[in-house]
Amino acid sequence: KIKVFGRSVGGSLGLLVALEIVLRTAWGFGKMPIYAASSEWEYMTVPEQSGKRLGNQFYFNRYGMRCQEVDSTKKHVLGLGDSVINGGVQTDQDSLATSLFSAETGTQMLNVSAGSWGPDNCAAYLRHYGLFDAKAMFLLVSSHDAHDIMDFAPVVGVNESYPDKQYCCAIAEVVCRYIYPRYIRKFFKQTKEDLDPDQKVLAQVGIHKSGKKFNPGFDELKQMADSARIPLVVFLHAEKPEMQAGKYNEQGQEI
Repeated sequence: KIKVFGRSVGGSLGLLVALEIVLRTAWGFGKMPIYAASSEWEYMTVPEQSGKRLGNQFYFNRYGMRCQEVDSTKKHVLGLGDSVINGGVQTDQDSLATSLFSAETGTQMLNVSAGSWGPDNCAAYLRHYGLFDAKAMFLLVSSHDAHDIMDFAPVVGVNESYPDKQYCCAIAEVVCRYIYPRYIRKFFKQTKEDLDPDQKVLAQVGIHKSGKKFNPGFDELKQMADSARIPLVVFLHAEKPEMQAGKYNEQGQEI
Protein backbone atom coordinates (compact mmCIF):
# COMPACT_ATOMS: atom_id res chain seq x y z
CA LYS A 1 0.00 0.00 0.00
CA ILE A 2 2.86 2.36 0.80
CA LYS A 3 4.46 1.68 -2.58
CA VAL A 4 1.17 2.26 -4.39
CA PHE A 5 0.65 5.47 -2.45
CA GLY A 6 4.20 6.59 -3.25
CA ARG A 7 3.73 5.90 -6.95
CA SER A 8 0.43 7.81 -6.92
CA VAL A 9 2.04 10.81 -5.24
CA GLY A 10 5.03 10.67 -7.58
CA GLY A 11 2.77 10.42 -10.62
CA SER A 12 0.66 13.36 -9.47
CA LEU A 13 3.73 15.50 -8.86
CA GLY A 14 5.05 14.54 -12.27
CA LEU A 15 1.80 15.61 -13.92
CA LEU A 16 1.85 18.93 -12.04
CA VAL A 17 5.44 19.59 -13.11
CA ALA A 18 4.59 18.75 -16.72
CA LEU A 19 1.52 21.01 -16.58
CA GLU A 20 3.60 23.84 -15.11
CA ILE A 21 6.18 23.51 -17.90
CA VAL A 22 3.51 23.48 -20.62
CA LEU A 23 1.69 26.50 -19.18
CA ARG A 24 4.95 28.46 -19.01
CA THR A 25 6.52 27.49 -22.33
CA ALA A 26 3.44 27.17 -24.56
CA TRP A 27 1.17 29.86 -23.09
CA GLY A 28 3.45 32.22 -21.20
CA PHE A 29 1.65 31.90 -17.88
CA GLY A 30 3.74 32.67 -14.84
CA LYS A 31 5.14 35.85 -16.36
CA MET A 32 2.52 38.58 -16.80
CA PRO A 33 2.96 42.35 -17.18
CA ILE A 34 3.30 43.91 -13.73
CA TYR A 35 1.80 47.29 -12.74
CA ALA A 36 2.87 50.02 -10.34
CA ALA A 37 0.70 52.65 -8.67
CA SER A 38 1.47 56.33 -9.26
CA SER A 39 0.59 59.43 -7.29
CA GLU A 40 0.49 61.35 -10.58
CA TRP A 41 -1.26 59.17 -13.19
CA GLU A 42 -2.82 56.49 -10.93
CA TYR A 43 -1.07 53.41 -12.38
CA MET A 44 0.90 52.06 -15.33
CA THR A 45 2.91 49.01 -16.33
CA VAL A 46 6.35 48.74 -14.77
CA PRO A 47 9.05 49.84 -17.28
CA GLU A 48 11.35 47.45 -19.12
CA GLN A 49 9.20 44.32 -19.31
CA SER A 50 8.94 41.85 -22.16
CA GLY A 51 7.64 38.36 -22.74
CA LYS A 52 5.20 36.18 -24.61
CA ARG A 53 1.71 35.32 -23.40
CA LEU A 54 -1.15 33.52 -25.13
CA GLY A 55 1.03 33.42 -28.24
CA ASN A 56 1.50 37.20 -28.28
CA GLN A 57 4.68 39.17 -27.67
CA PHE A 58 4.60 42.19 -25.36
CA TYR A 59 7.20 44.84 -24.67
CA PHE A 60 7.28 47.91 -22.43
CA ASN A 61 10.18 50.33 -22.76
CA ARG A 62 12.12 52.24 -20.10
CA TYR A 63 9.25 54.75 -19.79
CA GLY A 64 6.54 52.10 -19.40
CA MET A 65 5.27 52.74 -22.94
CA ARG A 66 3.94 49.78 -24.94
CA CYS A 67 6.47 50.29 -27.72
CA GLN A 68 10.16 49.97 -28.49
CA GLU A 69 12.66 52.34 -26.91
CA VAL A 70 12.40 55.96 -28.04
CA ASP A 71 14.47 56.22 -31.25
CA SER A 72 16.24 59.58 -31.34
CA THR A 73 16.89 59.21 -35.08
CA LYS A 74 13.16 59.24 -35.94
CA LYS A 75 10.31 61.71 -35.73
CA HIS A 76 7.81 60.95 -32.97
CA VAL A 77 4.03 61.01 -32.63
CA LEU A 78 2.41 60.48 -29.24
CA GLY A 79 -0.28 57.78 -29.20
CA LEU A 80 -2.37 58.39 -26.06
CA GLY A 81 -5.28 56.39 -24.65
CA ASP A 82 -6.63 53.38 -22.82
CA SER A 83 -6.84 49.62 -23.36
CA VAL A 84 -8.03 50.09 -26.96
CA ILE A 85 -4.69 51.55 -28.07
CA ASN A 86 -2.69 49.59 -25.47
CA GLY A 87 -3.91 46.26 -26.78
CA GLY A 88 -3.15 44.22 -23.67
CA VAL A 89 -1.64 40.75 -23.89
CA GLN A 90 -4.45 39.78 -26.28
CA THR A 91 -2.65 41.76 -29.01
CA ASP A 92 0.79 40.93 -30.34
CA GLN A 93 3.32 43.78 -30.18
CA ASP A 94 3.67 43.93 -33.97
CA SER A 95 -0.13 44.02 -34.43
CA LEU A 96 -0.73 47.13 -32.30
CA ALA A 97 -2.06 50.11 -34.23
CA THR A 98 0.91 52.15 -33.00
CA SER A 99 3.36 49.49 -34.18
CA LEU A 100 1.70 49.30 -37.60
CA PHE A 101 1.79 53.08 -37.92
CA SER A 102 5.49 53.16 -37.00
CA ALA A 103 6.35 50.39 -39.48
CA GLU A 104 4.37 51.89 -42.36
CA THR A 105 5.35 55.55 -41.97
CA GLY A 106 8.85 55.50 -40.53
CA THR A 107 7.62 57.89 -37.83
CA GLN A 108 7.68 56.29 -34.39
CA MET A 109 4.36 56.42 -32.58
CA LEU A 110 5.01 56.20 -28.85
CA ASN A 111 2.29 54.16 -27.14
CA VAL A 112 1.49 56.04 -23.91
CA SER A 113 -1.48 54.12 -22.51
CA ALA A 114 -2.94 51.80 -19.89
CA GLY A 115 -6.28 50.11 -19.32
CA SER A 116 -9.06 52.57 -18.46
CA TRP A 117 -6.78 55.61 -18.79
CA GLY A 118 -8.43 58.89 -19.74
CA PRO A 119 -7.13 62.24 -21.00
CA ASP A 120 -6.18 63.36 -17.48
CA ASN A 121 -4.02 60.25 -16.95
CA CYS A 122 -2.26 60.94 -20.24
CA ALA A 123 -1.78 64.62 -19.41
CA ALA A 124 -0.30 63.76 -16.00
CA TYR A 125 2.18 61.38 -17.64
CA LEU A 126 3.28 64.00 -20.20
CA ARG A 127 3.48 66.64 -17.49
CA HIS A 128 6.09 64.43 -15.82
CA TYR A 129 8.07 63.18 -18.83
CA GLY A 130 7.47 65.88 -21.43
CA LEU A 131 6.45 65.46 -25.07
CA PHE A 132 9.54 63.59 -26.31
CA ASP A 133 9.95 66.19 -29.06
CA ALA A 134 6.77 64.84 -30.69
CA LYS A 135 5.54 66.36 -33.95
CA ALA A 136 1.89 65.51 -33.22
CA MET A 137 -0.38 64.05 -30.54
CA PHE A 138 -3.05 61.42 -31.20
CA LEU A 139 -5.59 60.89 -28.41
CA LEU A 140 -7.99 57.93 -28.51
CA VAL A 141 -10.98 58.24 -26.17
CA SER A 142 -14.45 56.81 -25.65
CA SER A 143 -17.59 58.64 -24.59
CA HIS A 144 -17.24 57.64 -20.94
CA ASP A 145 -13.96 59.60 -20.79
CA ALA A 146 -15.98 62.82 -20.68
CA HIS A 147 -16.41 62.47 -16.91
CA ASP A 148 -14.15 59.54 -15.99
CA ILE A 149 -11.72 61.62 -13.92
CA MET A 150 -8.81 60.19 -11.91
CA ASP A 151 -9.86 59.30 -8.36
CA PHE A 152 -6.76 57.27 -7.35
CA ALA A 153 -8.84 54.40 -6.02
CA PRO A 154 -6.42 51.50 -5.35
CA VAL A 155 -6.42 48.94 -8.15
CA VAL A 156 -2.79 47.79 -8.40
CA GLY A 157 -2.42 44.57 -6.44
CA VAL A 158 -6.16 44.66 -5.71
CA ASN A 159 -7.77 43.67 -9.04
CA GLU A 160 -6.44 40.69 -10.98
CA SER A 161 -6.17 42.84 -14.12
CA TYR A 162 -3.54 45.02 -12.43
CA PRO A 163 -1.10 42.66 -10.64
CA ASP A 164 1.88 44.04 -8.74
CA LYS A 165 3.76 40.73 -8.47
CA GLN A 166 3.98 37.35 -10.17
CA TYR A 167 2.19 34.28 -8.84
CA CYS A 168 4.31 31.55 -7.25
CA CYS A 169 3.74 29.35 -10.30
CA ALA A 170 1.86 29.28 -13.61
CA ILE A 171 -0.77 26.86 -12.27
CA ALA A 172 -1.62 29.23 -9.43
CA GLU A 173 -2.02 32.10 -11.91
CA VAL A 174 -4.40 30.13 -14.13
CA VAL A 175 -6.53 29.10 -11.15
CA CYS A 176 -6.55 32.45 -9.29
CA ARG A 177 -6.65 34.88 -12.21
CA TYR A 178 -8.73 33.04 -14.80
CA ILE A 179 -10.66 30.03 -13.48
CA TYR A 180 -11.80 31.56 -10.17
CA PRO A 181 -13.06 34.96 -11.45
CA ARG A 182 -14.67 33.51 -14.58
CA TYR A 183 -16.23 30.29 -13.36
CA ILE A 184 -16.36 30.34 -9.55
CA ARG A 185 -16.76 33.93 -8.35
CA LYS A 186 -19.95 34.40 -10.38
CA PHE A 187 -21.73 32.13 -7.88
CA PHE A 188 -21.03 34.68 -5.16
CA LYS A 189 -22.50 38.17 -4.95
CA GLN A 190 -20.20 40.54 -6.83
CA THR A 191 -19.91 44.11 -5.63
CA LYS A 192 -18.80 47.14 -7.57
CA GLU A 193 -15.52 47.06 -5.66
CA ASP A 194 -14.75 43.63 -7.15
CA LEU A 195 -14.66 45.04 -10.68
CA ASP A 196 -11.46 46.26 -12.31
CA PRO A 197 -11.41 49.81 -13.83
CA ASP A 198 -12.44 48.67 -17.31
CA GLN A 199 -15.37 46.65 -15.93
CA LYS A 200 -16.49 49.60 -13.82
CA VAL A 201 -16.57 51.77 -16.93
CA LEU A 202 -18.72 49.21 -18.75
CA ALA A 203 -21.07 49.19 -15.77
CA GLN A 204 -21.39 52.98 -16.00
CA VAL A 205 -22.14 53.42 -19.72
CA GLY A 206 -24.26 56.52 -20.07
CA ILE A 207 -23.61 57.68 -16.51
CA HIS A 208 -21.61 60.75 -15.54
CA LYS A 209 -19.04 59.49 -13.06
CA SER A 210 -19.90 60.90 -9.63
CA GLY A 211 -21.44 63.94 -11.34
CA LYS A 212 -18.00 65.50 -11.71
CA LYS A 213 -17.00 68.17 -14.20
CA PHE A 214 -15.78 67.57 -17.73
CA ASN A 215 -12.44 65.75 -17.80
CA PRO A 216 -9.75 68.45 -17.47
CA GLY A 217 -7.24 66.33 -19.40
CA PHE A 218 -8.76 67.37 -22.73
CA ASP A 219 -7.99 71.03 -22.11
CA GLU A 220 -4.55 70.32 -20.65
CA LEU A 221 -3.50 68.22 -23.64
CA LYS A 222 -4.77 70.96 -25.97
CA GLN A 223 -2.67 73.53 -24.08
CA MET A 224 0.39 71.27 -24.30
CA ALA A 225 -0.07 70.83 -28.02
CA ASP A 226 -0.60 74.56 -28.56
CA SER A 227 2.50 75.41 -26.52
CA ALA A 228 4.58 73.00 -28.59
CA ARG A 229 2.87 74.20 -31.80
CA ILE A 230 1.91 70.70 -32.85
CA PRO A 231 -1.47 69.26 -33.86
CA LEU A 232 -3.68 67.32 -31.46
CA VAL A 233 -5.95 64.77 -33.15
CA VAL A 234 -8.77 63.33 -31.02
CA PHE A 235 -10.40 60.08 -32.14
CA LEU A 236 -13.69 59.25 -30.42
CA HIS A 237 -13.95 55.46 -30.42
CA ALA A 238 -17.60 54.39 -30.54
CA GLU A 239 -18.76 51.73 -28.08
CA LYS A 240 -21.07 48.86 -29.11
CA PRO A 241 -24.34 50.54 -27.99
CA GLU A 242 -23.32 53.65 -29.93
CA MET A 243 -22.54 51.59 -33.02
CA GLN A 244 -25.98 50.01 -32.78
CA ALA A 245 -27.68 53.38 -32.27
CA GLY A 246 -25.72 54.98 -35.10
CA LYS A 247 -24.70 57.95 -32.93
CA TYR A 248 -22.62 58.87 -29.90
CA ASN A 249 -24.34 59.06 -26.53
CA GLU A 250 -24.74 62.24 -24.48
CA GLN A 251 -21.20 62.14 -23.14
CA GLY A 252 -19.82 61.51 -26.60
CA GLN A 253 -21.70 64.58 -27.81
CA GLU A 254 -20.03 66.59 -25.04
CA ILE A 255 -16.59 65.53 -26.26
